[in-house]
Amino acid sequence: MKLWIHTAVFLLISIFSSGFTKDLSAQSLSVLRDSEIETILRAWADPLLASADLDPDAVSIRLVNDMRLNAFVAGGQNIFLNSGLLMATEDPLQVIGVVAHEIGHISGGHLARSDEASQQAKTVALLHTILGIGAAAVGAVTGSSSSGEAAGALISGGGAVGLRHFLAFSRTQETAADQAALKLLEANQISAKGLLKFLQKFANQDLLSPDRQDPYLRTHPLTRGRISFVENHIAVSEVSNNQISELLLNQHARIRAKLVGFLRPIEKTLQLYPPEDKSVAARYARAIGYYRDSEIELALHELEKLLLEEPENPYFHELRGQIFFESGQLRQAWPSYEIANELLPEDSLLMCALARLEIEIGDQELVRKAIGSLEKVVIYEPANNVGWWLLSIGYGRVGRMADSSLASAEQAILEGRPKDALLYAARAMRGFDPNSPRWLRSNDVEQLARRYIER
Repeated sequence: MKLWIHTAVFLLISIFSSGFTKDLSAQSLSVLRDSEIETILRAWADPLLASADLDPDAVSIRLVNDMRLNAFVAGGQNIFLNSGLLMATEDPLQVIGVVAHEIGHISGGHLARSDEASQQAKTVALLHTILGIGAAAVGAVTGSSSSGEAAGALISGGGAVGLRHFLAFSRTQETAADQAALKLLEANQISAKGLLKFLQKFANQDLLSPDRQDPYLRTHPLTRGRISFVENHIAVSEVSNNQISELLLNQHARIRAKLVGFLRPIEKTLQLYPPEDKSVAARYARAIGYYRDSEIELALHELEKLLLEEPENPYFHELRGQIFFESGQLRQAWPSYEIANELLPEDSLLMCALARLEIEIGDQELVRKAIGSLEKVVIYEPANNVGWWLLSIGYGRVGRMADSSLASAEQAILEGRPKDALLYAARAMRGFDPNSPRWLRSNDVEQLARRYIER
């Protein structure tokens, strides 16, 4: 939502696969990246993953730009949550319960991948982004000449990725995942009432035609026995009546506010968060909504008051930077992005956002600074093709053409464009000393691209 929502930017990532139909098992996805939302979800999920004896660093959690209620696991240890699901939840326990259930599928080994899906997961990054710059890039991605139709300041468009298989679990696997989820929640002193409330949302959907059912019901078959099982657990669990902390409530409120502000029309945002609502979440939603509706003065008015209350909130500074950036005021945007990065110096999405701005400003000193940041980003997230794409531009701006070609090759291979990767890798090899580390890496990418093409 990084979107971009991150960067106080809202990053929209499009993932396309062939042969998609109307059903979840075959549809294009728009994956949203937002530092704030991802940080919160990780804080909720990591203790559950640890209790399941899973490495939190090996499990990704991503948001899907889809208003329908759904959550699923795909492509290995990747948990996807629909934006519609997050916005439909009334409290954080519902989200945490869903995440615990999806972790149950991972820990239970329920991802029966086909040979094709397994091969695709090995050869093409499941998640990828191409960061658009300005209205022209937005138009290229969306097919629209208006950047106002974009989901946020940073929008990706896309190469093909190997996202071909979404697993619809069996009723037996669903029960097993419920059992695992309840154990994980219990181990972390978290009430299962949230999971129960979420399941009850679908209790009457069995009577609907498949086209009218929420995708969650189609991919996670629901039975009365599953609901009864969770109810029985709540009746005997000593943690069922544990109170939800103010921290969790505030985090959940800000997630929903951010999603509504970026994804819903301003009319809907103001309906849900009317001006008389002075809560932080409401003002946050209105600030984002006004910005998305090109009401810049109103957006900054709401945001400046939030910054007075929380001067060290990196995401408020990020949003301020985004508003200035998207208004064409690059120099005014820079201090806000810089502060956000100082407050969260290791955040790869914030680093990408600042580097993007610095490259746009174009000063050689800032471009060199951006290159240093982006080189860290691709170490933190080797599959972040936003980082590789920006690096290719930055290297080109300072005359490091071989490095620029190698970065373009890395980007192309992540996006499933092996012919482009082959071209760029060969160009990079001509610019490096034979058998140097960068020459060897270029050769690796070239060989990988050849294997893709031959396959």
